[in-house]
Amino acid sequence: MSSVTTDRPSVSVIIPTRDRPHLLQRAVDSVLRQDYQGSVECLVVFDQTRIQHIEWPVRTPNRWVRAVRNTRTPGLAGARNTGYLAASGELLGNCDDDDEWFPHKISAQVRLLTENATASVVSSGVLISYGDRDIPRPAPGAPLDFADFIRHRHPEIHPSTFLTRRTVLEDGIGLVDEEIPASYAEDYEWLLRAARVGPVHAVPAPLVRVHWHAESYFSTKWQKIHDALTWLLDAVPEFDRDPLGKGRIEGQIAFSAAALGKRQDALAWLAKALRHNPGGRQAWASLLLLTGLATPERVLALGHRFGRGI
Repeated sequence: MSSVTTDRPSVSVIIPTRDRPHLLQRAVDSVLRQDYQGSVECLVVFDQTRIQHIEWPVRTPNRWVRAVRNTRTPGLAGARNTGYLAASGELLGNCDDDDEWFPHKISAQVRLLTENATASVVSSGVLISYGDRDIPRPAPGAPLDFADFIRHRHPEIHPSTFLTRRTVLEDGIGLVDEEIPASYAEDYEWLLRAARVGPVHAVPAPLVRVHWHAESYFSTKWQKIHDALTWLLDAVPEFDRDPLGKGRIEGQIAFSAAALGKRQDALAWLAKALRHNPGGRQAWASLLLLTGLATPERVLALGHRFGRGI
């Protein structure tokens, strides 16, 4: 696996966005204000909307912003790929338009990437902001491999933390899969492929603030979640070898079916989830919905208060 060519490789940061200029401004500012001494390109990809004018902060010689439209499949996967293909940097990173990077993110991750030539991706911990709460989710200190990600999603390894070498993306991992329904879990499927190429290393400390709020795109789009996770189980046969990992996904599908009011579908997926992973919180959360003891919104709100999803 190739290493970067200098101790200050150029970095391109892809920010997909759609009609959220008030959030986008904050994300772009956080990328341009990095303390990293190398050059940083911020590439904003407008998805299914016109390119909008935004007042960018004052730019320095090694910081700049480019705005392009998504020219591929509409949705997050196509927008990320448009950015990857248009980027000029040796290293490629992601930042969702509602998140923000802490100033030392790139510097810390470039050091980690330089020290670990076999790493496919470097990540970091995150700080989840929900309402009036900040919940730190540190990343594991040890590298994670493919089996680790099959067993557990490790949600602290968030797409807004990813940084990888351009050569590794082009010659190993590949682009984001644009066939995933509604682009839900596209980051997880891409991360699984990355972990096939090499270990995922992470700075344990939170380097990204991840905002959970009412405008989060997939917060209540249950049918899209159901379809995408069903697709994922078919696309990654290794889930069949890990009952706990498979049961986790089946529990999430059961929850989405229950949220949709599809009781028989939910019960069928719940039975599979409990058979494979009896202690999985996703399965028990779906059971709460099926028994009428809680609504999807209440379960999500409770989980979010502790920095967790379903």
